[in-house]
Amino acid sequence: MPKQWVIPDIHGCVRTLRALIEQLVIPAKEDTLYFLGDFVDRGPDSKGVLDYVMGLEDQGYNIVALKGNHEEFFIKAWEEEQQARGFLFLKKTNKSKAQWMPHGGREALESFGTTELSKIPVHYIDWMRKLPLFHITGNFLLVHAGLNFNIEDPFQDTHSMLWIKDYRIIPSKIENRRLIHGHVPVSLDFIDIAVNSPGYPFVDLDNGCYMVNRPGYGNLPALELQSMELKVQPNLDMD
Repeated sequence: MPKQWVIPDIHGCVRTLRALIEQLVIPAKEDTLYFLGDFVDRGPDSKGVLDYVMGLEDQGYNIVALKGNHEEFFIKAWEEEQQARGFLFLKKTNKSKAQWMPHGGREALESFGTTELSKIPVHYIDWMRKLPLFHITGNFLLVHAGLNFNIEDPFQDTHSMLWIKDYRIIPSKIENRRLIHGHVPVSLDFIDIAVNSPGYPFVDLDNGCYMVNRPGYGNLPALELQSMELKVQPNLDMD
């Protein structure tokens, strides 16, 4: 039976991602790789991560890549840069870029060998723009951050899918599916407890791949949805 692997926030750590996929997951072409977003920022090689995942698609692997808030950061900063044509040839301040820079944008631009958003090839932006916000597979609902269960239809709040951090799941609003998400780094112990507790309504898979100096963090996991097998790759990028 084909396997279904879920991989959370990568944050520019391409060496770690390659090791996870090529040495631990080792996917067959009929398997599916689900990514929970936040491919970019913070780590050293956002461009490398995008190239690698896009390359897997080109090689015919089954890829379902979701959008994270850091892709949204990147897109908004890039789009504002395109529109920033100021009066009397004075360029307007790119507020989105200013907000993005301290949250990993600086490292992302460095991975492209530039400090200028205008020099980012448009096909990277187009790829990120097209990423869906959630995906349903069997008894699981995959999303980057979570859902706003305070409204009648949680799927109407697209902002929360990218950004929400604190919420209480109401299983009936998602047809009693188990929520798999990233966005908020949690310890490996917490991930292990959630994965191995079938009644737990959610699994937060984000272990803060880039957080190598924090005990219990700094790894990139992958969860196989049918067996609930967890593979864990320590960070290889932040040295």
